Amino acid sequence: MSNQNHTEKRHIKSYEELEFTDDFLFCKILENNVDLCRELTELILGRKIGKILPLESQKSIEITADGKGVRFDVYMEDDDQTIYDIEMQQAREQDLPKRMRYYQGMIDLNQLERGAKYAELKNSYIIFICCEKPFPESSRHIYCIKNVCVEDPLLNYSDGTSKVILTPVGEEDDVSDEMKQFLRYLNDRSTGSELTRRLQMKVDESRQHKRWRVEYMTLLERDEKMRQEGREEGREEGREEGREEGREEGREEILDLLCITGKEREEILAKIEKKG
Repeated sequence: MSNQNHTEKRHIKSYEELEFTDDFLFCKILENNVDLCRELTELILGRKIGKILPLESQKSIEITADGKGVRFDVYMEDDDQTIYDIEMQQAREQDLPKRMRYYQGMIDLNQLERGAKYAELKNSYIIFICCEKPFPESSRHIYCIKNVCVEDPLLNYSDGTSKVILTPVGEEDDVSDEMKQFLRYLNDRSTGSELTRRLQMKVDESRQHKRWRVEYMTLLERDEKMRQEGREEGREEGREEGREEGREEGREEILDLLCITGKEREEILAKIEKKG
């Protein structure tokens, strides 16, 4: 990586620059337009889903206080006892399969209380919409993934989990015409279908949404504060390391001047280290 990449400032979008593929607007539009969320989910899965219960955007799950939690983009359930998590992913995720595995585990752990039966686990779909190519070696637009028995793929191994990865970066003719219009919209904002026109209409309307604008600016300020605190912590750690290296070099120089070597030198350094 060149020095230019290290020093180049990361572009932070203004509220007016946000599009449907930006996490903040993606969550807000689907959270506040259940009909669009339902239609998009049915398009991706290729089937009808049950009535959507009150959905949540940016839902957080933390199983333990010191463990790694998860914040889902759009998390919802329907009246058929099925959970759906829809994620918008702009940058390429190196460990996408393991990330999806972790999300699945958190969804399952969040459902069961102590003493509950495994049969109570609800069916679930984890859907990632990836703006970049998720698998460099493949040219598909959609990947539908289920757990199967390697020796007998026809075995009915129904654990109730499904994962879908969708991307506009593909070459195969593997999706419907309506899905092609949606994927084209993700790429260049072209609105060639009723769904994409309605999505873009909501994006345009969001420009006038004062509460969302304030919320977005507040999030930007919080994130910048956290980055600044991280930089300060890193600089302080660097200064402390530098001071320690300086003290170590000073000790070595004194012992060199006194011509102290061998075992005696090691003993003296050990005593100094012990005293701190």
